[in-house]
Amino acid sequence: MRTLDTIVIGAGIAGLSAAARIAQHCDTVVLERESAPGYHSSGRSATFCHFGIGNGLVHRLTAISKAIFATPQEGDHPPLARRMAAFFIARDHEREALKRLTETTLSHSPDARQIAEEEISDIVPVLKIGDDGFVGGLYDPDAYKLDSDAMLQANVRALRDAGGALISNSPVTGIRAVGSNWIVDTPGESYQARRIINAAGSWADDIATMASVTPLCLTPLKRTIIAIRPPDGIDVSDWPFTKTVGEGFYMLPEGSGRLLACPMDETPSEPCDAQPDEETIALAAWQVEQATTMSIRRIDHKWSGLRTFAPDKSPVAGYAPDAPGFFWLAGQGGFGLQTSPGMAMAAEALSLDLDWPEPLRAMDIDPTELSPARLRR
Repeated sequence: MRTLDTIVIGAGIAGLSAAARIAQHCDTVVLERESAPGYHSSGRSATFCHFGIGNGLVHRLTAISKAIFATPQEGDHPPLARRMAAFFIARDHEREALKRLTETTLSHSPDARQIAEEEISDIVPVLKIGDDGFVGGLYDPDAYKLDSDAMLQANVRALRDAGGALISNSPVTGIRAVGSNWIVDTPGESYQARRIINAAGSWADDIATMASVTPLCLTPLKRTIIAIRPPDGIDVSDWPFTKTVGEGFYMLPEGSGRLLACPMDETPSEPCDAQPDEETIALAAWQVEQATTMSIRRIDHKWSGLRTFAPDKSPVAGYAPDAPGFFWLAGQGGFGLQTSPGMAMAAEALSLDLDWPEPLRAMDIDPTELSPARLRR
């Protein structure tokens, strides 16, 4: 049995980014059931950083993280992100929602500006406007397209540079408390540590149940993305990330000249290797055709991933009230990548009882907002 200080279960962006920081203080290992990190959720995201998702806590964590994405990596490693504008579009009945989003975005991104109906076609020429389409929008030039693989690999490097380890193909088969320690079994080896970081994503409640810890009633939701070809002769490379304010879809250009589109579906699912279904694929294509002048002739690629939410749609970071040494890092929903630097700071401080980080204090983020104890109430 290998003895260390911290066991992190799950090598998605939440677990890896936290482990990279925690490993600077103590002996840390990350256990991942799959052959590579980020297999189920982090690697299947459209990975865009913007303020059009989540609640106020998510927005503040995003603001902290955005400053880190803007900083170039050292050496020859690819950047974590590149600047790409975000464009939020509203129909007539969504004017009030657009107003609220504008206020939120301007508080964190002061260069954002409102877009009148007659300007919409200048930004995305294929969008329908007027009575049959969109009547206004919000344009944020200071948003970022994230590179999920670069983010995952940067955290793997930081983990290893700090002396930690990522062990793939290591599904957890058993967890038990022995005195003040936890023992975690895998097919290849058993590990003993003072603390467990439960960053298992859609499987986080299952891990808690295995450890005889009260689950949080997390909900995995499936989301589907399709890759489509724009009409011949249309260059989409300069288009922004474009998202409806209310129900609808989002789309953004891909490097190969294609568009990625998502119907923003939220289908409850068991933890699994999520696969797209034909109905949702058709919905994505239909929504794009309803909102634009494009006809979808062919879908080049399609995939699904799981986004896991706590009951109040806020992320969770903190020790379980009923299990000393069992730390929750879960419920990052569809905003896990864009909030991961801020969440990793919080997880480091809370799990190791360190001073609350200045960036979190500056954004008025209180540890109780993240605590799993809030869900027990």
